[in-house]
Amino acid sequence: MSQVSNGSASSPRWLSLPATPQLPAGGQEGVVEVADAKIWYAVYGSGAPVILLHGGLGNSDYWGLQVAELAKSYEVIVMDSRGHGRSSRGSGSMSYDLMAGDVMALMAHLTLSKASIVGWSDGAIIGLLLAIRHPDLIAGVFSFGANSNPSGTHDLSKSAVFNAYIARTGEEYALLSPTPGGFTTFFREMNAMWTSQPNITAIDLQKIQAPVWVVDGDHEEAIKRDDTLFIADNIPGAGLLIQPEVSHFSLLQNPHQFTEDILRFLQEKCIA
Repeated sequence: MSQVSNGSASSPRWLSLPATPQLPAGGQEGVVEVADAKIWYAVYGSGAPVILLHGGLGNSDYWGLQVAELAKSYEVIVMDSRGHGRSSRGSGSMSYDLMAGDVMALMAHLTLSKASIVGWSDGAIIGLLLAIRHPDLIAGVFSFGANSNPSGTHDLSKSAVFNAYIARTGEEYALLSPTPGGFTTFFREMNAMWTSQPNITAIDLQKIQAPVWVVDGDHEEAIKRDDTLFIADNIPGAGLLIQPEVSHFSLLQNPHQFTEDILRFLQEKCIA
């Protein structure tokens, strides 16, 4: 197995897994209760609301290199998906539908009539589902690294970067989770979800009315390019953006590029 760089100049950027950043100080933290789960969130800045949804196994800290810049112009909301980070697991099988419902509960809790979604990986899938099912509530979706169904992903069992990510998120889970010893069970539940979900069809995508940019890295190791193109081709008016010299972990590998692309999307496509 090849070594995973922490982002040094000696190896390609797309083979690196830079350190998990920290969220900036000053966020207004809270918890919204959804049935028997407690969903952690934090709010930064003011302006049109933008909700940042992290990837599977991760937590909101992964947005630490984007929040401060985005919060100069927007109300930025981060949330730990159920079972992830500081949020509790609750009951019921893990599903994208369940996590999308948590976003809706948070929007209601914060009395948001509309919000833009920036999603990475699982968060990008949730963003697409929200745009499909709640068109009146979603101002736009910046969807990085989504797949439409399980066949749209590569086998990652031999990916050094992904194996390093899994090991890291296990350590972070132990530090952040209200059930610190539960990562093995949680990972098993997430893997069951990934092998059976999502199931987003062309007809589903064609229902989307909000502006969408379908975004990925040119060295994406998780999502098959054909599936990225399928998503972009079927969303009416969608933009397609392939970021250079990054992989599925673009937001860490080139945070300035990632943030600038988000800002460009929000400024050009979303309601201020």
